[in-house]
Amino acid sequence: MESTPSHALDAIPVLVATFRRAVIAHGDGRFEELSAEQASQAAHARPHMVAHAGLTLQRIGRASRSEPRASHFDVLELFAFVRPAQPIAPSVGALARALKMPVPTSLPEQAMTLRDAATQLLDEAENVPGRPMAARVAAAMGLSHWAWAPLLLARIDPEGRARAAPRMDVWRELPEWEDAPPLGQPGSMPISPEEARAHLAAIVGSGAETRRTQSDYAALASQAFRPRAHEGEPAVVIAEAGTGLGKTAGYLAPATLWAERNDGSVWISTYTKNLQRQIAQELARVYPDDAERAEKVTVRKGRENYVCLLNVEEATSRLPVLIERETVALGLVSRWLTATKDGDLLGGDFPAWAWPHAGFAHGLTDRHGECIYAACPHYRRCYLERIVRKTRASRVVVSNHALTMVEAARHSAAVDPDAEDRSAPPLRYVFDEGHHIFDAADSFFAIHITGWEGAELRRWLRGAEGRSARRGRGLVERLTPVLQDEPRELDRLQEIAQLALGLPGDGWLSRVANETPRGAMEKFLGAVRAQVRARSEDVSSPYGLECEVLPATDSLIVAANELKHAFKALVQPLNEIALSLRRLLREEPETLAQHRLRAEAALRGIERRAKLQLPNWILALDAVGDAPPTGHVDWLGVERFDGHDSNIGFYRHAIDPTVQFATEVLEPSHGAFITSATLRDRGPEGEEAGDGWRAAEIRTGAAHLVSPPVRASFESPFDYGKQTRVLVVRDLNRDQDLMSAAFRDLFVAAGGGALGLFTSIRSLKNTYRAIAGPLSANGIPLYAQHVDALDTGSLVDLFRDDEDSCLLGTDALRDGVDVPGRSLRLVVFERVPWPRPDILHKARRVAFGKTYDDQLTRLKLAQGFGRLIRRASDRGVFVLLDARTPTRMLSGLPPGVEVERIGIVDAIAIVKDFLHAPGLADLRGAP
Repeated sequence: MESTPSHALDAIPVLVATFRRAVIAHGDGRFEELSAEQASQAAHARPHMVAHAGLTLQRIGRASRSEPRASHFDVLELFAFVRPAQPIAPSVGALARALKMPVPTSLPEQAMTLRDAATQLLDEAENVPGRPMAARVAAAMGLSHWAWAPLLLARIDPEGRARAAPRMDVWRELPEWEDAPPLGQPGSMPISPEEARAHLAAIVGSGAETRRTQSDYAALASQAFRPRAHEGEPAVVIAEAGTGLGKTAGYLAPATLWAERNDGSVWISTYTKNLQRQIAQELARVYPDDAERAEKVTVRKGRENYVCLLNVEEATSRLPVLIERETVALGLVSRWLTATKDGDLLGGDFPAWAWPHAGFAHGLTDRHGECIYAACPHYRRCYLERIVRKTRASRVVVSNHALTMVEAARHSAAVDPDAEDRSAPPLRYVFDEGHHIFDAADSFFAIHITGWEGAELRRWLRGAEGRSARRGRGLVERLTPVLQDEPRELDRLQEIAQLALGLPGDGWLSRVANETPRGAMEKFLGAVRAQVRARSEDVSSPYGLECEVLPATDSLIVAANELKHAFKALVQPLNEIALSLRRLLREEPETLAQHRLRAEAALRGIERRAKLQLPNWILALDAVGDAPPTGHVDWLGVERFDGHDSNIGFYRHAIDPTVQFATEVLEPSHGAFITSATLRDRGPEGEEAGDGWRAAEIRTGAAHLVSPPVRASFESPFDYGKQTRVLVVRDLNRDQDLMSAAFRDLFVAAGGGALGLFTSIRSLKNTYRAIAGPLSANGIPLYAQHVDALDTGSLVDLFRDDEDSCLLGTDALRDGVDVPGRSLRLVVFERVPWPRPDILHKARRVAFGKTYDDQLTRLKLAQGFGRLIRRASDRGVFVLLDARTPTRMLSGLPPGVEVERIGIVDAIAIVKDFLHAPGLADLRGAP
């Protein structure tokens, strides 16, 4: 590796860019203002210092998969190396704030800040913790020509020892976890409303104002912690509380008080990772002592979020063949491992902007089909195992709706009646973002017989195969040493391995498309694909295709019957293996010796698949050709990504998934508090339906309980009449050029701080192409989903970080944006976000009534509006560019909001005047 002296830093030019504009700062103090084409030529000619190479190169038109980004000196990468597990937005401003430097505004100032930041970080590197290992990691990154490696090694390894031994095996230095005893059965002492109010006052502190409404809310939440009087009749409270009330502190007051008093645990469940982070931050006020909070609070996420140390080890073994961007990312992961709090690689403290591509990130995380549990050499250091054990002794577990349902199902007798892990099931819940319970239950309780699912089952049974093989340790190989003295069981393992060949293997999607399937499941998927394509309106559509199962083709019925028998044949030896493992664990524990943990883990996996997954698949396949069970909908689908088939399968969903949610989650519990800012439907028919509570009870499962829930609503403390304007533009048709021009003029009138929401990715991309240049000419950065080479979280971080930037996203983005202050002052919907009338939705519309579409649409618009005002000082404008917006769709907005139907010219003027934005530039002739 070529050595570069540290004083060479001044010789590196700095490149900063916006859309089609760039500045290069030279070490001698000169600045060059360049066009995008000139900057592109300069970037190709020599390495530059940048802030996020991919985004910078994209801004000047050079971004491509073959672009050698690692040759540039990315200061954000240097920051992630020197300060691991301290994620920041990928911008110069965020970098400056993190380093306590003045925040730059102009491009020349940004360039100077980048150089100063690099100097400061290189100075810090000399005192980085774990310096010898950090040097070895830097040397390994240098093997792929990481630009910073020579400069870092000159500071942290002046003797050159690390150059002789470059490696990334930091997992060897990680601490091992220790088992924690479970809490046991909690007490049943209630929390009185007065106690909840008092604890809330203690949490918010003497210097903060405890609003009367927030205090009333906490008092109401205490009713969810009453002792249960009858089995199957939990104390359930549903509360709608407007934005700004202080919901989190309100329900944490009785929840944490109950947990401490009864030596129990409360699960607080959310739908978004963003709210999980907010709750974790709020818990710092409940448990201000860091050590106490670390002991009593656990944040849980799905296993696919956590780093797998074995995957990291295997990735580092491929260092010589990894492309340069992958090596850099792997090096930053290695540094992150030395500092991360919980090992959450996808939603925690690792900077998501550092990934070269999403597939690489997922290749380093845990997956159901690959984990080998106790057989893993890193088992005692595994972050997920550490989190699972910590959960058992925590007072508060902050989870998500899907994982909470998994935990409830895990304790169901139907799943695993004799499981070794007998930790107590959750008895008390708080469901924040309760309006999403329906969607979460819909995903969790559905049956999908798809190529992805089948391939994962095959991988779990046989291990990874073919070109995708990574560790090659399927169930068969993992259990062979466990059952080495049981010849009959070894024969059954070989039978399982042979039967698993009937599941989709490597390259299944291509074979199915070419009508050359292998095995029973690929034949079934081929029959599914043929029927879907035969009955679709437009097989060339870039979006997914679907059709009803009935009337089923003869080939589909035959293939489904063949696959059903193949699954039955697979279930039999799996159940026999499970019986043998259970017998050995119970009667001959000495026979298993060191394999006991491996046997227990395998047993849990077998029973989950042989008692739940495969029987459900068999029942579904048995009904192909007949009507689905009452209350369910069956259909066939071909999923697509970027116009290409990505998955094929049979789908069965409950029309009302909250029936099962109520049965499996709510009824076994002792109490649940369900809350959201948008639970009720405030439509014109709301009063006739109990002021909208019927819709709330349907979407939360409360309608299916024996005892009716306690219900209450609390209005927001914000004065929406004064703080907001709601505009429906009435003189635009759906011409793409006119819509793009409207977005452009509204965004400039607001001076940035605008979020544009679209129902179509194609329309989003067209709008971006049309307005990015004019916005840049007005000093307004524009970011966009499906355009910028960044994950959604990083895009939102950028948007939040720069109060004059704008962001374009699909309608679903509205749930992931929590941006208080001037950074979000304008929300523009391209059109009314009507639900997609797919097969499942049409069945639900029949079941729930003709107003079902209206209810969902009002909910989406209310959620989008709710993004605008997050505190009393905020001001915002909500705009719908759809002249056909029905008045009833806006009745779900908070009281005090007035809707104005006006022309686009007047809308631009109102946005400008209301938000006190800078003057509107003449955009004619803008690039």
